[in-house]
Amino acid sequence: MLKFILQRLLYGGLVVFGVIVVVFFIFHALPGDPAKMITHGRADQETLNFINRYYGLDKPLPHQLAMYLNDLSIISVHADTPENKTEYEFWVAIPIGGSKVLALKSPYFRRSYLTNRRVSEVIMENLDGTFWLAIGAMGFAAFWGILFGILASLKPGSWWDHLLISSSVFGISAPSFVIGIVLAMLFGYHLSDYTGLEMTGSLWEINDYGERVLTPKNLILPAITLGLKPLAIIAQLMRNSMLEVFGQDYIRTAKAKGLSSYQIVFKHALKNALNPVVTAISSWLAIMLAGAFFVEYIFSWKGLGYTTISAVNKLDFPIIMGATVIVAMMFVLINILVDILYAWLDPRVRLH
Repeated sequence: MLKFILQRLLYGGLVVFGVIVVVFFIFHALPGDPAKMITHGRADQETLNFINRYYGLDKPLPHQLAMYLNDLSIISVHADTPENKTEYEFWVAIPIGGSKVLALKSPYFRRSYLTNRRVSEVIMENLDGTFWLAIGAMGFAAFWGILFGILASLKPGSWWDHLLISSSVFGISAPSFVIGIVLAMLFGYHLSDYTGLEMTGSLWEINDYGERVLTPKNLILPAITLGLKPLAIIAQLMRNSMLEVFGQDYIRTAKAKGLSSYQIVFKHALKNALNPVVTAISSWLAIMLAGAFFVEYIFSWKGLGYTTISAVNKLDFPIIMGATVIVAMMFVLINILVDILYAWLDPRVRLH
């Protein structure tokens, strides 16, 4: 087990490294002057040159990439100055000659070009919004997907079964941003007097008294939008898995003993049929963290996706890179947990 986890962490680290390199070069190829963004376009050329030298923006791209990876690493080399000790938050600093130290520190995602705030602070402020949106969407998809799949498997070939398959095809193929716009217009605008829902909103809103208020109703439309595609896939997986289990010998034995349909489905078939579904749910949770980006932007849901897309529009490169690294790391960790969970659910699977 330990060997498996270490191998997956190594492979995951290579994936994260590849994502960083690709995104780094893509966004550096875009037009825009970070020095002007930092100064909001109100600085002379001498100041701009100083900023470029300070941040290493005047160096070749491979050198800039090496500097960025050095900042991200928890073990890195930096100049031994009071400013660096504060900015990089050194835990331990070992002198290695000259004015350099080998520092043990937290990953440094740098600062936003536009607000000069730490990227880590911006990400942590908005990560919970994306997390709760993904959990809400996954809960909606898992509950209704499993229920619809069970109902369809009880009467294969019926009108209900055909309706489920047709609806699943639509749910899988329809883009989330299209579904989001339709739901927002229909339930958040035209029918808002009946639904009480708004076209846009976040989990936390500021009321007329300036107080931060929890507004769970704003989660409904974004969660449904994000959850429709996994719901369709889970329903089909559940249906097919249940039909496969119904063909097993122990199910026929249970029927021969005169057990009720309820006992056969929920006490014998469901547990074994859930294995592929649980794996799909766990995998989709990671995908949702990335898929939530456009859904958040449509509904103005304050989360990591909304913040990242806003940063892309403004070319705020440190925010973009920080969000990319965090999402890539989440993908790696969740995939490892999925493999472990699947092995626990199915003893026939062994981790090597």
